[in-house]
Amino acid sequence: MTFTRRTAMAWAMGTVAAVFALSDAMAQDQPPIRIGSITTLEGPFATGGQDAYRAMEMAFEAIDYTVGGREIQWIRESSNATPDVALARARKLIEQDEVDIIIGPLSGAEGIALRDYSRTLTGRTIINGSSGAADTTLRDPSSNFFRFNTEGTQWMAGLGTYAYEEMDSRHVALVAADYAFPYAQVFGFMHEYCELGGAVTKLWSPLNTTDFSSIIAQFPSDIDAVLLIQGGTDALAFLTQYAEVGGDLPIIGGSITADQTLLSARGPHQRLMEGMVAAGPIADLNEDPNWQDFVARYRERWGSEGFDSPSIHAVNYYTNTIAVLQALEEVGGDLSDDQAAFQAALAEIEFTAPTGANVRLDSNRQAISDIFLTRIVNDGGTMRTEAFGRTPDVTQTLGMDTEEFLALGSPSRDNPDCPPAL
Repeated sequence: MTFTRRTAMAWAMGTVAAVFALSDAMAQDQPPIRIGSITTLEGPFATGGQDAYRAMEMAFEAIDYTVGGREIQWIRESSNATPDVALARARKLIEQDEVDIIIGPLSGAEGIALRDYSRTLTGRTIINGSSGAADTTLRDPSSNFFRFNTEGTQWMAGLGTYAYEEMDSRHVALVAADYAFPYAQVFGFMHEYCELGGAVTKLWSPLNTTDFSSIIAQFPSDIDAVLLIQGGTDALAFLTQYAEVGGDLPIIGGSITADQTLLSARGPHQRLMEGMVAAGPIADLNEDPNWQDFVARYRERWGSEGFDSPSIHAVNYYTNTIAVLQALEEVGGDLSDDQAAFQAALAEIEFTAPTGANVRLDSNRQAISDIFLTRIVNDGGTMRTEAFGRTPDVTQTLGMDTEEFLALGSPSRDNPDCPPAL
């Protein structure tokens, strides 16, 4: 079957089974394609990792675990958001389970570790899950590592400008986890915010922090907002403790801050949530028909087992999975010649994501797609994120010339930096 624009629309609207209607006889003629996956099922992102696997399961079920005339065998693995564990799981999938393809991981530093591991492999391909560290694909990319989700720097497009111009914010306290993904998020925010004249006081914490009292005590007296680049239970712990001490400054969220782990929890943090602005690749309330359809299918499939709306990790894993399945269908399941045809098909695919955003890859095999500005609203008693702005076709260099952007240096705890607050 030739991949066409109609095929892409079928994926986006959930009619995958009709597009991939292949006979059982064809599937029995060839050995199965073994797809391994890694997501975080331990630690602060465990609920997001569980949701990622729900979305992958939806993608495989829609085609009855058959693509390009071959059966799919899916082998799941779990990490704890650390690169060492993710790497060990990837080696297990390749060396013991003999998978052809890996989809994953979830977190930033894990993604860099798997990118480096992919260079040691021949005839295997790794496709990202949801990890969003910038340098995974921006610097020294690997020819057999693909990422169809946008990354942390891209996800902040428009947010720094909104905070400065619309919120009149001039000095924010940054509360962020101290690892690769938040570095990318901070870079994306400060790239706009500092250029406009904003100041940032940086306060870093280890992943899995439970006590934020010492960080809250360091807030400068003249800040007018808190930039919170935390996710999962870390974000919940900070907001709970900040609310308990009477904190009342506006919260500007990172892309994984205002997600279902936070929105579905009950407690004092809810006082700070309504009105929180953020940016990222998804919003719970999005009028695009592709998103409406995806949410309806998600709720029908998972009911109370899932979230009220698919999480950012579910959407990213689903997006990367359907890219894999489309490429496999286009090449008729052919993984010969060290997967040359399959990888070439991956590099050229362009399709519509569940959010309604167009997805295509740049020369580093990194997604170019749309980013939403969001705010948390009380929707009939349920906290949800609502899209109120959209930046189309955000590149990894934020529209800058590649060499000029690379000259800014890699995101880190010290780069970039705003001028000191006056």
